[in-house]
Amino acid sequence: MAVQDSVLTLQERLANEQRLVQLIDRVHGAKTFDSIFLDLQAEILAFLDAERLTLYAIDPDRKELYSRFLALDSVKEIRVPMSHKSIAGFVALTRQTVNVANVYDAAELAKISPQLGFDASWDKRTGFRTAQVLAMPIPHETRVLGVIQLLNKKRGGRFTRDDESSVARIAKTLGIAFHNQAQLGAQRRGTKFDYLMAQGLIAPEEISQAVSQSRKRHVDVESVLLEQFNVPKGELGQSLSAFYRVPFVEYDPRIIPPPELMKDLKIEFLKRNCWLPLRHDDDGGVVVLIDNPQDLQRVDGIHQLLRGRVVKLAVGLRADIQQFLTAASGEAQSRESIGNILSDLGNETSFEREEFSSGELDENDSAVIRLANQIIIDSYRARASDIHVEPYGTQRDTTIRLRVDGHCREYQRIPGAFRRALAARLKIMAQLDIAERRKPQDGKIRFRLPEGRDIELRVATVPTAGGNEDVVMRILSASEPISIDKLGMTERNLQEVKSAAEKPYGLILCVGPTGSGKTTTLHSILGHINKPERKIWTAEDPVEITQYGLRQVQVLPKIGFTFAAAMRAFLRADPDVIMVGEMRDEETASTGIEASLTGHLVLSTLHTNSAVETVIRLLDMGLDPFNFSDALLIVLAQRLVRRICTDCKEEYHPEPEEYEELALAYGAAEWEGLGIKYDEDLALWRGKGCVQCNNSGYRGRAAIHELLVATDPLKRLISSKARVAEMLEVAKSEGMTTLLQDGVMKVLDGLTDLKQVKAVAIK
Repeated sequence: MAVQDSVLTLQERLANEQRLVQLIDRVHGAKTFDSIFLDLQAEILAFLDAERLTLYAIDPDRKELYSRFLALDSVKEIRVPMSHKSIAGFVALTRQTVNVANVYDAAELAKISPQLGFDASWDKRTGFRTAQVLAMPIPHETRVLGVIQLLNKKRGGRFTRDDESSVARIAKTLGIAFHNQAQLGAQRRGTKFDYLMAQGLIAPEEISQAVSQSRKRHVDVESVLLEQFNVPKGELGQSLSAFYRVPFVEYDPRIIPPPELMKDLKIEFLKRNCWLPLRHDDDGGVVVLIDNPQDLQRVDGIHQLLRGRVVKLAVGLRADIQQFLTAASGEAQSRESIGNILSDLGNETSFEREEFSSGELDENDSAVIRLANQIIIDSYRARASDIHVEPYGTQRDTTIRLRVDGHCREYQRIPGAFRRALAARLKIMAQLDIAERRKPQDGKIRFRLPEGRDIELRVATVPTAGGNEDVVMRILSASEPISIDKLGMTERNLQEVKSAAEKPYGLILCVGPTGSGKTTTLHSILGHINKPERKIWTAEDPVEITQYGLRQVQVLPKIGFTFAAAMRAFLRADPDVIMVGEMRDEETASTGIEASLTGHLVLSTLHTNSAVETVIRLLDMGLDPFNFSDALLIVLAQRLVRRICTDCKEEYHPEPEEYEELALAYGAAEWEGLGIKYDEDLALWRGKGCVQCNNSGYRGRAAIHELLVATDPLKRLISSKARVAEMLEVAKSEGMTTLLQDGVMKVLDGLTDLKQVKAVAIK
């Protein structure tokens, strides 16, 4: 009897093995992804005695798992994020098999991972009750291409070890099938030069010639296309980006690979394999530049070497990647590199630990001095307006961020051990007290660039948590004024501003938040009237823009030389025009109005949101409304918006929703008056992103304006302290366009886009 049972068991195992082999053959024979997802499910379920089966494939671009299912007559798709919170996501990320008897048992799931959970919403919608789950990765060589997930064992309390063994064999075969299907898909997508041919930049036979030449010369095809066929580098990059579906990055000497990643990688290894970690991205991941993002073996190696970090690929030319690596290694590098300086800092710290048992350098160390100088040089070259040094303690890196075109971006990270030495060095340069770390300080740095140009930096230190000190530096590069005709004003605004500036007396105000270009605008107005017959005094803090012919004064509030004091001094110095940096109090404002009523033209700034609100703000300070209304000529409110990059600017036809958003922002009634209809000829502009704009699509800034002209009707409203709404209605009836409306006009002109306008202008 025992022998008979053994024979039956053996026969059953043999039959199962034959069924499994047939099933594996069916997987190998699958023609498409859909046939794998749909046709094979019933056979796998029957073989493994399970109620439900889901096959997931990984979408690496979107970091998601997706599966196909049949709904009525169409194939539909479900997607699941790759995260530790779902069973399939956990399996894909960790490459572990999950076999649970009850997914509703939180304790059982917690034993596998504290973050692991089960989303019961599908059960609630369908009425199906999930109990047991067996989920296993679908591997191919060193990569995971998907997940196979079985639900509910029909007979028995859970899936068995034999089930796991069978599923593992099926999963291995599925991995080969998934890989083959992906390769076929890549072939069907065409070649990486299809975009060039579609644009008429090169003919198919020329591509063949380039391939032949590349083999003879033992160089890549891209180099041949650039050198012999004169294909523009930007267009070649666009073609590679379209094929690989990742951004294209070309060589830029301003981009410095993160030293903390490069220090663990050998330059020669990176040169042989043609990739490098390029920069940290905004989400905390690492952007890796490689010449072929579809080379699975190299990509797997990158993930292994950068384990624990989210890797985002970008494509580059081999020559550019080698150039990045040459610069990073210090070969043929003509200027100082942050990477080299940080390497020196590390070496010197190690030396000190051995000799003196000290882990930190001081502010007089040569490497610290070079680091502080190079930060300022690189920031100036990157067109930054502000430098933010942000320490987080010894255990975490100190982050350095730059504000470029109004937006902050990470520039560099340096080890936390150097935070105090760097802060102390910057304080020495600004002539501040390095021993005082408990209260804020402010000062100035006068700095000479390698090319001989002098710049000034306004420095502020702020004590932060953990006994650290943040240092913020504003770059005040001395410059010539911009011509008033190049400020980007509308014709009406430009003529009104010129007319007011040419008057012998009165008050001109330019308003907006810090960093909105008020001082630049006032200097442009002064430049328009700066003639030998006019005596012009300015009181500024600090003096940022210098003009020949102006007598410019730096106020010093610490010794009592305030804006009001400077203005009183000017009135004794025979002025025609007075420019005062800011009317920040009632004394300064009253002195300014008094000066404007006694035969002087007075220009100043104020921190207010709009032109009309400025009137109310000054009246609230306690100014006499009759004197103020008599003195006022114009109030110019302005903001700075990011300008679309001219190197990658492209025209496009907007969707109806975008057109409606523009009309709503401008105001329905006023929009009708513009006569702009939605038709196929309507075009807007956007930036695709290129190396010149750091792939942001924006480079530089443009101003939007709102000009209130103090006409007689408005003067009467000011005298009677009318409400903002009344003044606004009269001003608009006299031709004033609001900040938002002026921004919309600049969107239509292709200078910027509505997103940037709405970010700075409130309706």
